Amino acid sequence: MGAQVITITSGKGGVGKTTAVANLAVALAADGARVVCIDGDIGLRNLDVVMGLENRIVYDVVDAIEGRCRLRQAMIRDKRLPELYLIPAAQTRDKSAVTPSDMIRLCNELRTEVDWVLIDSPAGIERGFKNSIAAADRVLVLTNPEVSAVRDADRVIGILEAEEKGTPSLIINRLNPVMVKQHDMLSAEDVLDLLAIKLIGIVPEDEGVIVGTNRGNPVALEPKSRAGQAFRNIAKRMKGEDVPFMNLEAGTGLWARLTGRK
Repeated sequence: MGAQVITITSGKGGVGKTTAVANLAVALAADGARVVCIDGDIGLRNLDVVMGLENRIVYDVVDAIEGRCRLRQAMIRDKRLPELYLIPAAQTRDKSAVTPSDMIRLCNELRTEVDWVLIDSPAGIERGFKNSIAAADRVLVLTNPEVSAVRDADRVIGILEAEEKGTPSLIINRLNPVMVKQHDMLSAEDVLDLLAIKLIGIVPEDEGVIVGTNRGNPVALEPKSRAGQAFRNIAKRMKGEDVPFMNLEAGTGLWARLTGRK
């Protein structure tokens, strides 16, 4: 069986999509899978920095699509995990340099080489978004527990269903239980009620994520990181494993809902 192609998207920028892609890729590769990440944000690449690979770029995704290099030449091997690769976005081109059919062709070529292809979708719902979802077998929608991010996520879910990409799964990122308790942040239960799609993971607010991102060292590599554990759990659920949710909001009815308990 060929690789699964998973697109991580959000609608709203700045919610942690690129960080999530890097951490899920690291978690899958650390568990023995062969993984390729594709930065779908043509013109504004960031995934290379988050993965600590910015100094090793020779070719990018547009070079591979336009035939200036072989696909393998555009794949940068991770320094820590030999089965993890990045195909970076082009910085000097715009999103029109890539078409949805280009992405489908690229991903079809990768399907025989690896187990997972993770695509980092740019913010918004324009050309870059359409490119990023074109080849996807599954889509994960990531949102922060704030009204504007959830509204944008809802719009993206509607577009994905209209494009016949099926119902996506949800990642709630940067949940702060203290702020939820003080009613200064939407709870995970609020977000689920608003979006009404299946939850695949909740990532708690964690200062270590920012530190890891700045150092090019994803927190999924840190055994003691709560956010890292959340990303590792999501990666396991992506593979179909039944992993309990971390109880981040004690005293709410959410965990009873997620675990089937009354």
